[in-house]
Amino acid sequence: MDPLNNICPISERRYEDVPIDNVKVINSRNRDQEQFDMNVESIEGVGLMKPIRVNDKFLETTGKYELICGEGRLLAHKQLGKTHVPAEVVTCTRKEALLQSLIENIARTKPGSMDFARELKRLHDEGWDYPRIAKVACKTERYIRDYIQLVEQGEERLIQGVEAGIFPIKFAIQVASTDDSQIQAVLMDAFAAGLVTTTNFGQARRIISARAKQSKKSPASRDYTVGQLQHDIAETTRVKTGYVREAKSKENRFMTLLAGVNTLFQDTELIALLRRQQLDKRPELAGDFSFDPTTSSEVST
Repeated sequence: MDPLNNICPISERRYEDVPIDNVKVINSRNRDQEQFDMNVESIEGVGLMKPIRVNDKFLETTGKYELICGEGRLLAHKQLGKTHVPAEVVTCTRKEALLQSLIENIARTKPGSMDFARELKRLHDEGWDYPRIAKVACKTERYIRDYIQLVEQGEERLIQGVEAGIFPIKFAIQVASTDDSQIQAVLMDAFAAGLVTTTNFGQARRIISARAKQSKKSPASRDYTVGQLQHDIAETTRVKTGYVREAKSKENRFMTLLAGVNTLFQDTELIALLRRQQLDKRPELAGDFSFDPTTSSEVST
């Protein structure tokens, strides 16, 4: 059975009220307490709108249904003191049940969150490749790779910061792409200080990486700080500004020279003299520069 194509007509589905104590959770996950309390209140007020799903393949040998999806709804019924819960009952292998559970979690988890990233990672651990996960999650393969990398390489502080709303997920993915924990720590400190954003992240990482390479040669540069990063960013900006200023100055001088040449080539007597000396051919200019097309060296003598 392929979880991607597991579409069964309503008339062929089995629904039962199963004993809550006979349901075993095999794929538990963390949940938002506030959202859970709202779900409990909703179930108490209007009842369960969507049954849980359980697997009865091992019921005869273990006496337990294995939960595929709906842990929150199951826990809500327990909290409300209920003994039974409406369930869709299916028969499948544990592998199939786990995949169904992971896919259900992805569908119900908010995109752009660490829970969503963890569910993508769990599905990848089960042997699914990036294109297949991307199809289930309705995301690009690059998106899937980035989020899984965040779970695999992100520092604990980084992940906790995303969950606490300190770091935006985009910034966290950028940090996780750096596999050096010290560099990650400096980037997080710099973000907290307002020095680094997702906009100038690339520049900051290049500066820190360059420092990290220096640290292998000079022990004195190993303990890199946010203060040093701020100084290096300012210095890099100063050098870049100076380079741009110098380039602009040279461009202005060149344009002045070009304008002078165009003026000279409007002098018919000069053109005639240059043609006699075979010097009337203008050089080819590289880039976006060109001679004034209104002037011409095709002047008769």
